[in-house]
Amino acid sequence: MKNNLDQILTSYAALLSSVDRWFARAAEAAGKAVVCSRGCSDCCRGLFDITLLDACLLKRGFDRLPAPAREQAADKALTRVEVMQAVRPDLEHPYILNVWPEDEWEELMPDEDETPCPLLDDDGNCLVYDYRPMTCRLHGLPLIDVSGEVFHDEWCTLNFTHDDPLMHKGLSWEFRELFRDELLLFQDVMVCLLNEKMNELDTFIPTALMIDFQGFDWERWWGENRERVRKEGYTANR
Repeated sequence: MKNNLDQILTSYAALLSSVDRWFARAAEAAGKAVVCSRGCSDCCRGLFDITLLDACLLKRGFDRLPAPAREQAADKALTRVEVMQAVRPDLEHPYILNVWPEDEWEELMPDEDETPCPLLDDDGNCLVYDYRPMTCRLHGLPLIDVSGEVFHDEWCTLNFTHDDPLMHKGLSWEFRELFRDELLLFQDVMVCLLNEKMNELDTFIPTALMIDFQGFDWERWWGENRERVRKEGYTANR
């Protein structure tokens, strides 16, 4: 499994790099209207869900951190998990959110939560920048496909304070193709872990740091939780 998983994550890292290149081109095209840049962490607050594919790559970067940084981030992540478990005592390893209906996730993601991401250092820099999830890379700009379809019509309030980015042609990209390729890689990871294709399994960044991807018996967990996950509407690929 390890070799297959490594190959998939390498392919996913390459796909994420293409997202970074799009963001850089879009920011350059927008000029001073975009203030997002590496080192800005104003949006790195609170909790949001990430895919298990993102979690797997993120954990790879986390495991490669120097021990002091890794231990400090792990302590912060553990504190976050303990707070979540006070709300949901049944939140346990491997911390998959899809065992509950999606509207119940909101209990763990209050809008007023401004807790910094556990992977920020004391200066607000991301410790695993090259391994960060796709949503971190896309955040800040609207997502406009080359076809004109808008996948996401919100943006960072620091950007485009005087312009409407939805009218800015320099931001568009092949997002439909991007999300298709992401889904295919996600399904490949599910085959590696669960021996079955799935379209969605999610967790949080703090919990991702605590997941044992290599040593955990994923197929046993899936056998015990398959029907529960499907009951909540998360179906296998057809």
